[in-house]
Amino acid sequence: MQRQKLNDYWKAVVDTIQEGVMIVAPGGIIVSVNRAFMELTGYGMDELIGQPCSCLNCTTCHLERKRESYHWCSLFREGYLKKQRCVLTRRDGTQVHIFKNASVLRDGEGKVIGAVETMTDITDLLEKEIKIEAFKRELSGRDTFHGMVGVSSMMQRVFNLVENAADSDAPVIIYGESGTGKELIAQAVHEISTRRDYPYIKVNCAALNESLLESELFGHIKGAFTTAIQDRKGRFEAAEKGCIFLDEIGDLPLTTQVKLLRVLEEKVVERVGDNSPIPIDVRIISATNKDLMQMVREGSFREDFFYRINVIPINIPPVRERHGDIPLLAESFFRQLQLKTGKNINGISSNAMNLLIGYNWPGNVRELRSTFEYAFVTCHDSTIQSNDLPPVIQDFRAKEKEPERVGPVLSDKKQMQKQELIEALEATGGNQSRAADILGISRVTVWNRMKRFGIHSGKKVWQE
Repeated sequence: MQRQKLNDYWKAVVDTIQEGVMIVAPGGIIVSVNRAFMELTGYGMDELIGQPCSCLNCTTCHLERKRESYHWCSLFREGYLKKQRCVLTRRDGTQVHIFKNASVLRDGEGKVIGAVETMTDITDLLEKEIKIEAFKRELSGRDTFHGMVGVSSMMQRVFNLVENAADSDAPVIIYGESGTGKELIAQAVHEISTRRDYPYIKVNCAALNESLLESELFGHIKGAFTTAIQDRKGRFEAAEKGCIFLDEIGDLPLTTQVKLLRVLEEKVVERVGDNSPIPIDVRIISATNKDLMQMVREGSFREDFFYRINVIPINIPPVRERHGDIPLLAESFFRQLQLKTGKNINGISSNAMNLLIGYNWPGNVRELRSTFEYAFVTCHDSTIQSNDLPPVIQDFRAKEKEPERVGPVLSDKKQMQKQELIEALEATGGNQSRAADILGISRVTVWNRMKRFGIHSGKKVWQE
């Protein structure tokens, strides 16, 4: 009686498990299944017990039985299966993707008396993987460069310069406002270069004080200062044969600039507390949001160091100067957050997009991403509306509405529309529909503006 109660309790425990559980005899005959297994396969208990497990048409089992082997199943040959991915056929003929774990069962004398298998439905996970790959293909195959989005002529020039810079070993410096993506540009230079298989080390020059910064860059020896309890390599040594990215290089102290100048000229470093030169082979990539030439004039940045790091300058334009890229950037962030959050938001309204295009984006790409993170929290509809955007963006459009003016202002606006249209047509090879998507306007508007400004497009865009 006690054994029967124990069996009943065990059955109750197994039925609470979310994974499907199946027990088979040594010949593969099903002797027991739990409730989750029946829900997974669609079969009832009476339809499964006493049947061979081959009735489930599991793809991996099918492959095993095709091999010439004494054992009909790899489980009984190996003794276990772990995280095997396969597909089985349900009672209604549909297929379900599963992860399978299994182990043989032995009696007290070690004799195999059967096997137990657990099956986890991964159909939802697989669908998400497929969706991720689809988004990756969509984003990587269209208007992107190493994760960066841009079809404007300014960004295309940046991407071309990055590719050309990657062929050289000369120092690269990246200029741009905060949030423009300087770190992505630096990463792209490394990934395209011949050093891509070697380390890529990042250092934020503004995050450390002078003494800590030199220890981080050049390393130190034991006893160099109070907390130096052992020798330590610096970032330059760690980046051997690769690249080191010095972010916010405009914040480097003058004394550190002198030491870095020696690194650039002599290709050696000295650890703090030691005067033994260590040869290095590292490419320097730096970035700043400051005007280094102005700092040189003011005496806060060394002129000789400036000319050594300013060999290949790359200037990233702010978002406000490339309005044609805003719809593409918006779509990219929208897709990423749609996938990440799983919210049922299917698009961006034209009013919201107009606000995004009209805003001046002082925080650049970083602010645009934050805007969509905000919108995905506030939006409770199927489409992001203008009132789902941060108040600062809504208020900006309201402040922008001033009394109508005539003269040069109107002329400047037309000139900007004309230039943006030319850039969009050049970026799309003259495709008016895609140009309309980039500019966030209709194809008819594109056609009207082409006619008004005397712009013609084919393989090459030209003006009358």
